[in-house]
Order: sequence, then structure tokens, then C-alpha cells
Amino acid sequence: MTTYGTIPTSSVPGPSTKLEYISRAKERIKEGLGARRPWKLMFNIHSISFPGSLSEAFSRVRTHVAYFRMNYAIIVLLILFLSLLWHPISLIVFVVMMAAWLFLYFLRDEPLVVFNRTIDDRVVLIVLGILTIVFLLLTDATLNILVSLFIGVVVILVHASLRRTDDLYDEESAGLMSGPSSSS
Repeated sequence: MTTYGTIPTSSVPGPSTKLEYISRAKERIKEGLGARRPWKLMFNIHSISFPGSLSEAFSRVRTHVAYFRMNYAIIVLLILFLSLLWHPISLIVFVVMMAAWLFLYFLRDEPLVVFNRTIDDRVVLIVLGILTIVFLLLTDATLNILVSLFIGVVVILVHASLRRTDDLYDEESAGLMSGPSSSS
């Protein structure tokens, strides 16, 4: 094996490699949070209307929970965080679980694979949610946790039932419409 024409690089980690690691982490966080839907789209005031019937409200909730899943997870986790500010042990457990959320849900580029099986995004969301709640309940902040989860669910249900679904779009079909070949 020859290495003609290659540029030798140093394998000694220096300060520049630490800065590169930090900048890569920043980029990965930006990309990971970029997978969420835009907040401006989520809170578009012109898309608010009362549903005509209970079945329409259920349909809206189902559609919005699927469409704004990551945004709703961020909202519930923020409400949960704010409720734990006066419980330091619970807050430490929450920060550890947030690290798990970041690596296993928010910042993943590829699907999670366990024992050569691809794990669906919804399964990861449900398992992380249950583990977060169970670990936090073990810290004796039960009332705060239950109240904050109730508030989070109410916020999600109110938003999901009041927001119309007619202005939601699919990125894949939008990407096909404005691909690089359409510019002239």
C-alpha cells in the first residue's frame, strides 16, 4: 500500500481538534433541532379556528401530534423542567435524562438500530418519555411531575384541536416542486 500524494497529518490532539469537536457538536445540535417544525408555522395565528365537531377535533389532534411531534416533546420537556427548578435531585435526574433525549431522539441522523432491528421514532419517543417519568417519580417530586405533565398535555390538546390542518405541508412534495433543476 502506497501513500504517494497524501498529506501527512498529526495524530496528536491539540487545541484545534477540541475546537473542531465543539463546532461539530454545535452544528449537530442545529441540524437535530432543524428536524422540528418551524415555530412560526406552529403558532400561526391565522390557522386558529374552532373545530366543527368532536370528530374533527380528534382528527386535528391526531394530525398535529404526528406533524409537530418534536415541537410538542420540546414543550412538555420545557414545562417539566420549569416545574423541577425547586427540586435539585429531580433536576439532576432530568438533566441526565435530557442528555439521553438529545442523543437518542433529537440529534440522531440515522434510525436507531438495536440487535439489527430498526426502532421507530415513535417507539423511542414513548420509551424515553416513560423512562423520564419513572426516574423522576423515584425522586419524590410526584405532585410537581404529574401537574406539569397534565399542563403539558392540556397545552398540546388545546393547540392541536384549535389549529387548522389545511396549511400543513409535506417537505418531500415541497422539495420536489422546488428542486435544483427548476432554476433557470
